Amino acid sequence: MKVWIEQEFCTGDALCEDLCPGVFEMGDDALAHVKGEDGTNGGKPGTAVPEVLEDGVLDAQAQCAGECIYVER
Repeated sequence: MKVWIEQEFCTGDALCEDLCPGVFEMGDDALAHVKGEDGTNGGKPGTAVPEVLEDGVLDAQAQCAGECIYVER
């Protein structure tokens, strides 16, 4: 699974970081970011997610107020 965030839709409530801190973190810009992003934020293919964290990512995606978390399997 790969994940990315469309920052333009991020509400900055940090719920994703609370639900899956192994993948998400809040940046200095008060927006959520995927840890280890390679600078292609918002673009495919995104950042690879360790299998053990996939459920947390899917939970964060489902609960995201901005609906800005995207995954690709």
